[in-house]
Amino acid sequence: MVPEPNNWGRFGPDDQRGTLNLLNGPAVLSALRAAVTGQVVSLATPIGRKGPHLRGRPLPQHYMSIDGADFAAGARPVGAGLRMADDALIVSPHGTTTHMDALCHMWCGEELYNGHPAGEVRSYGAKKCGIDQVGGVVARGVLFDVPRHLGVDHLPAAHRISAAELAAIADVGPGDVAVIRTGWPLVWGRSPEEYWSGQPGLSAAAGRWLAERDVAVVAADNAAVGGLNSRQLADEDLEDDLHLILLHRHGIHLAEMLWLEELAAAGRTDFVFVAAPLRLQGGTASPLNPLAIL
Repeated sequence: MVPEPNNWGRFGPDDQRGTLNLLNGPAVLSALRAAVTGQVVSLATPIGRKGPHLRGRPLPQHYMSIDGADFAAGARPVGAGLRMADDALIVSPHGTTTHMDALCHMWCGEELYNGHPAGEVRSYGAKKCGIDQVGGVVARGVLFDVPRHLGVDHLPAAHRISAAELAAIADVGPGDVAVIRTGWPLVWGRSPEEYWSGQPGLSAAAGRWLAERDVAVVAADNAAVGGLNSRQLADEDLEDDLHLILLHRHGIHLAEMLWLEELAAAGRTDFVFVAAPLRLQGGTASPLNPLAIL
C-alpha cells in the first residue's frame, strides 16, 4: 500500500503548527485584500445551554458569581454607591460550541502530528501540539456553500460532500481557510432529535482534496467536519477518518460548529477570515469567535 501523504517534517522536526506556518507576513497582507466593504460578520454560535450540541456532551455552565441581588441583600458591600457584577463560565468545547481543534486532539498509534510522542498528552494538558501553539489566524476565507449549490436549505444527514462538489463551487490555495456550509444547524431550531439523527459532512476524498491544496484551516458548521451517523460517530475507517487525514497527517487545524447563515446570505465567496483561540496551555481545543470581514 502506498503511504498516505502527510506534512510530517515539512516545517521542521519541532513543528507544532502545521499548515498555519503558511500564514507568514506576505500571505496575511495578501489575504487582507479580500475585504471589500469592511462589514464584520461573526461566525460563532452563541454559547449557552439551548444551542446545538452533540448528545451526551456536557453543556456550557454560565452563572453569575456576583449579581445585583447580592447588593440588595447587603451581602457585598464594596463602597458607597459602587456596584458590580461578575460571572463564571465552564465549557467543554468539543461538541457544545464553536471551537478550534488542536493538533493534539486526535491521533492514531503512538504519535501525534509530526511524530511527537502521544505520551506527551497528559491529564494536565498536552506538552506538544496544544491549542496554545496556534496564535492568531488571519487568512483568506473561501466559503463552500454546498446547500446553495445544490438548491436546498440544508444537506440531508446522510450526505457526504464530494471533492467534485467542492471543485464546482470554488477553489482554494495555500494558506486559505476553507469554510464549509452544510446548513445543518438550521435543523436544531425545528427538532433537536432530528439534529441528533446524524450529520452531513465532508467525504474523505473531499478532505484529501483540501489537503492537496494546502489550506491552513478547514472550518465547518457541523460538529465534526466529516459526517456523523445516528450514534453521532464517524462511519469511516481509520484510513479515511477526516480528523486523521487533516489534523494528524497534514497538520490542518479544524474549526467546528460555526454559524454561517449570515455569511451565506451576504453572497460572498471570499473574505478575510480572522480567529484567535484562547492561549489555553496544552488544550485540545478552544472556544472560538471566528470573524469574516467582507
